[in-house]
Amino acid sequence: MNARSFDLPCRISVEQSANHFHAHVELAGDVAIEPGDSVRVHGAPIQIAFGETAVFDRMATVTRATPLGRAWTRLSAYFDLKELYEVSFNPGRVR
Repeated sequence: MNARSFDLPCRISVEQSANHFHAHVELAGDVAIEPGDSVRVHGAPIQIAFGETAVFDRMATVTRATPLGRAWTRLSAYFDLKELYEVSFNPGRVR
């Protein structure tokens, strides 16, 4: 581990049902995650059956991005956002 990384407890809530399919990680201590930072949750992969909800307590390693890495993440996210929408100046179908 380097000076930009630290370990802390986390809680993982997982649900797999007809209404919800999610896995949420909450870090202990209200740690703010910023662009470019990474979080690695330790432990075996989590598997639950359909219709179940479960909560797991694990350890996680947070690695802070360098200032250059943070700037690159913000810049690349701006251009990735443009891929989500399409702008057209045509009044309708082109004939």
